[in-house]
Amino acid sequence: MSALAWLARHGRYALVAGLVAGLLLPALAEAMRPLIAPLVVFSLFLAMLRIGPEGLRAGLGQLRTAVVITLILQVALPLAAIALFSGLGWLGHPLVLGVVLMLAAAPITGSPHIAVMIGADPQPALRQLLLGTAILPLTALPVFLLIPAFGGPAEIIMAVAGLLAMIAVAGGAAFALRTFGVVHEGPHTRDAIDSLAALTLAIVVIGLMSAVGPALRMASPAFWAAMAAAFAANFALQIVAARLARREKPLEAPAIGIVAGNRNIALFLGVLPADLAATLLLFIGCYQIPMYLTPLLLGRVLRG
Repeated sequence: MSALAWLARHGRYALVAGLVAGLLLPALAEAMRPLIAPLVVFSLFLAMLRIGPEGLRAGLGQLRTAVVITLILQVALPLAAIALFSGLGWLGHPLVLGVVLMLAAAPITGSPHIAVMIGADPQPALRQLLLGTAILPLTALPVFLLIPAFGGPAEIIMAVAGLLAMIAVAGGAAFALRTFGVVHEGPHTRDAIDSLAALTLAIVVIGLMSAVGPALRMASPAFWAAMAAAFAANFALQIVAARLARREKPLEAPAIGIVAGNRNIALFLGVLPADLAATLLLFIGCYQIPMYLTPLLLGRVLRG
């Protein structure tokens, strides 16, 4: 087996290695921090490159169902959270902002792969990933408008435009390469893309740990609060969404649970004000841990 094929099949080990390296090597994590935003966009490009136009057409089957689920996950949930936390006077707290941003985010690009890892159908996860990412600038707009920390109308419009530009460039470039035959479908191509995606995400994880490592070593209350919030939000969303989906679409339930709890919150780091992004980095870093533990801890629960 080639190195590419091995890494493509065992990419989760690269993610764990990146997680450990980020926690144990603070200087490396800090050095990788400026690379987070561009590499998150690059990982989106790789995901779209692997999917290709044919995967896009297949993934957007059952469009009506996909739209309803996306609006619930990326609009209704964050707006409900804003109403709740605003009423409690907590909306300005970094953890609350992190949770609201997570709820507004699209599913992570690895959602279909996680579904495969737990023995579930990946197609519903692919469907929600594609649609959720495509309309993210529209679904994020009302959330941004209702949070004062994100700035005034001009800043919000720039942030949404930045999201749209990132998604359009990543998706457009990937589909152009596939459409014009620069990148061909095949096992070797999939292995190359999957191995490069694993390495890219491992580097991203190292950078995301730049705020988590120091907080962990100090055992600060902020660290434990962020970790508890990350696990509670992630796992609760997955379990509740899977159980609700099981009533109507039992075969899709595991994938719906996965996309509900595992969101690409890091994509927002490229459009948020730098000081706000730095404030949210601890929660975003902690949030990666339950995402990577999903196949190990929640597989049986999500399958029902």
